[in-house]
Amino acid sequence: MFTIALTVAAAGVAVEPQPVEAAQKKVVIVVGPVGSMTAGFKRYANEVAEQATKHGAKVIKVYSPNATWARVKRAAQGANMLVYMGHGNGWPSPYGPFQRRTKNGMGLNAKAGKGNNNYVYYGEKIVASEINLARNAVVLLMHVCYASGNPEWGQKAPTKSVAKKRVDNFGAGFLRTGAKVVIAETLGRSNYIFDGLFNSEKTMREIFWSAPNAVREHRMGFKSDRTPGAKALMDPNPQIKGTYWRSIIGDLDMQATAWR
Repeated sequence: MFTIALTVAAAGVAVEPQPVEAAQKKVVIVVGPVGSMTAGFKRYANEVAEQATKHGAKVIKVYSPNATWARVKRAAQGANMLVYMGHGNGWPSPYGPFQRRTKNGMGLNAKAGKGNNNYVYYGEKIVASEINLARNAVVLLMHVCYASGNPEWGQKAPTKSVAKKRVDNFGAGFLRTGAKVVIAETLGRSNYIFDGLFNSEKTMREIFWSAPNAVREHRMGFKSDRTPGAKALMDPNPQIKGTYWRSIIGDLDMQATAWR
């Protein structure tokens, strides 16, 4: 993307406008430790990195076994997009009680270089208080249990009420970092998000529905209880009960131009 800058000669006469390249966007991609699945998550993360790079973004990768809180926090400051792939510790879940210290955040390496089964959860309280993203930033949660309302693999499908609460709760901390929206894609890809952000004037709502895996048939929308003014959309697949695999929460009317 290019913007136009007007320059003025010493005599006060305007000269021809010159194209000035827009500020490069910063995309931080985090892969937490997920045991034997870590290598696969890194492949997904590298696909996201390729998409971001293709659009001219500066990409910073923080991958397990070196994805400690200290490294993630340092990398994420001022990011225009934060992408997280890893374990999800959301709420409601079978693992009570609810508290903000470990729930609805990221599962990261407890110590650097100690393998992919070495993790600790940093919840919404820590995320919100210690990460400051860029104005109008976007958070993307991929392959994260609970984030889009989904259960853990092999667990029973949640009710609609529980699924909504999971989306609302998982978005709460990230929306207090400066992010305007939190998108959760359990199984999908990120191509449509980057295309929409960099190449369109679409709203976040329109970008969400532009996904090639969007179903729409049983769409669900609600106002957030956790984040004042935020709204959410969910896109369950009616063919498979409990497939809450896509969601977005935040300022759904923000246009891509505001992100740029």
